[in-house]
Amino acid sequence: MTTHASLAQLLAESSIVLDATATDVDDAVRQAGAALVATGAVEPDYVDAMLERERTVSTYVGEGVAVPHGTLAAKGAVKRNALVLLRLADGLDWNGNDVRIVIGLAAVGRGHIGLLSRLAGILLDPDRAAALRTATDTAEVYRALSADAPTP
Repeated sequence: MTTHASLAQLLAESSIVLDATATDVDDAVRQAGAALVATGAVEPDYVDAMLERERTVSTYVGEGVAVPHGTLAAKGAVKRNALVLLRLADGLDWNGNDVRIVIGLAAVGRGHIGLLSRLAGILLDPDRAAALRTATDTAEVYRALSADAPTP
């Protein structure tokens, strides 16, 4: 499996949208889910599980970033580990937080815990989160994600 792949390796270039817009949180989650479906990483019903997770607990993680992902009940809909990234230049009110980056996440089995931990190491670093928020091309996104921060 891809448990040791770098985060950048889990993010196809076609899964990076630097000029995304969303009308609300559900729209942003649906777009991230649709991108995961488009990469072949998940079945379409995974998107419903992402929306359910968001209704249960916000996936906002700080530094202007949200990481929507499905519930454990949907783990059978995941074919492989993958990430997608939407940059919302105008931001979005995410339950009272200004979100500029939405990273959709899919992981086989319980692999989401490890991926979330690795992502948190990067996203909670203000400089790296800022690099993602201001990225103007995919190379900048890959640079911000490629050097996975060690988990504490």
